[in-house]
Amino acid sequence: MALNVDEMETMSGSLLDVRAFCHVVELGTLSAAARILGETKGGISRRISRLESGLGLQLLARHPRSVTVTTEGELFYAKARDGLLLLDEAAELARSTRQEAKGTLRITAPLDLGQEWLPPLLVEFARQHPLIRIELLISDQRLDLASHQIDIALRATDGGLPDMGYHARSLTRLQMGWYAAPGYLAQAGQPLCPEDLPRHALILPGAGHHAFSVTLQRGHVQEHLTLWPRLQTLDYASVLRLTLHGGGIGFFPGLVAAEGLQQGRLQAVLTDWQAPAGELFMITQNSRQAPARVQAFKAYLLAALQGSAPQPQ
Repeated sequence: MALNVDEMETMSGSLLDVRAFCHVVELGTLSAAARILGETKGGISRRISRLESGLGLQLLARHPRSVTVTTEGELFYAKARDGLLLLDEAAELARSTRQEAKGTLRITAPLDLGQEWLPPLLVEFARQHPLIRIELLISDQRLDLASHQIDIALRATDGGLPDMGYHARSLTRLQMGWYAAPGYLAQAGQPLCPEDLPRHALILPGAGHHAFSVTLQRGHVQEHLTLWPRLQTLDYASVLRLTLHGGGIGFFPGLVAAEGLQQGRLQAVLTDWQAPAGELFMITQNSRQAPARVQAFKAYLLAALQGSAPQPQ
């Protein structure tokens, strides 16, 4: 028969009592169990009495010089011993995740970074840590870490983060910039100043029939621009793809442009004019008690970003 709620609460607070009882059965005396557990004989006796009271059963028959296990005690011991072994194995397995980088690592990232910047990093990290299985959830929704069992969330923002009850660490600035395919620039020419942008085919983020407003700065000089896109799409990943295909000059973060710049498929323009920057955060549930797999990925990502966050140039 299954335990009711009150019985489960009683049992959940008496695992040490159950362990003491099992030691008595295995060693034959209260004194021997007390020595193993570092307690007094009277303390072990009280544990057994408390356990029996909670169960409503007599587990041990007391004699002046010894104890014997009752029939009910033998039945309880057989299951309790197996249960304690499973608990010990579970605890050891959980502790091992703090020492060895293994298990499933669940990461969520926004669409732009999850599609264009993160994949090569994850592939290399997986190569370095063959015991870690990676699940990547690409979503612009801010998924709750606890309810979705997420280890690490990467969040991009142009402002601060709200208080979520989790540990957040800033990884890098998300510097915005202007990029174009070399073929487009060979045909249309290089923009030499912000005022040249309206004469180009522009690929801009956004939705609806609205102008795109941006402020560019060089030293103390600011240029406030109102631009109309030739091509417009909701996310930077799509802006990147349209730009790579020669559709015009695209506006997106340097991290998204990194691979195209390295491959020579993109060229940064107007590099002496700074656009507004956002910020990339890494969010975890518990920084101090994080499993080894989480600690390993955090260290890997920070190392990958040190001095390598691409800027328009």
